[in-house]
Amino acid sequence: MVAPLLPAGPLPELRRHAKLLLATDLAPSSEMATSEAFRLAAQMGAAVLVVNVIDPGALRRTTGRGLAVHQVRASKELAMSELVARGRAHGVEVSYLIWEGDPAESIIEASQSEDVDLIVIGNRGHSGMGRALIGSVSDEVIRSAHCPVVVVRQSLPER
Repeated sequence: MVAPLLPAGPLPELRRHAKLLLATDLAPSSEMATSEAFRLAAQMGAAVLVVNVIDPGALRRTTGRGLAVHQVRASKELAMSELVARGRAHGVEVSYLIWEGDPAESIIEASQSEDVDLIVIGNRGHSGMGRALIGSVSDEVIRSAHCPVVVVRQSLPER
């Protein structure tokens, strides 16, 4: 189960032709954030810009070797095309960008350069030591964003 963490108070009044940025790593854990972004966009009449960031440093750390960014980009473009079709099937205008660099910095830069009104981002729910060790892209986006941020996080398993 996933619970959206909405900004305090009502969602902001959006300008005509508003744009919502969905920041996603395209992993299954981002599915709920994607669904929430499309739901909000349909509700608010906003277009969605899906942003994915390829972190070359993370590619080296996770694979032990340097995957070519163009290899990763090809698979990301296919996944992004599927998201575009999915959003459009729900009546939402969807476009996408794939950037390279630090994920949080790239999301912030994309949100500013594309003049978005709202950012939707997922959070895997790391806490304590996990967050201290690996940091949190969503935390950095919240701290640095020029617009409201909706965080959709995986809820903790029920005990």
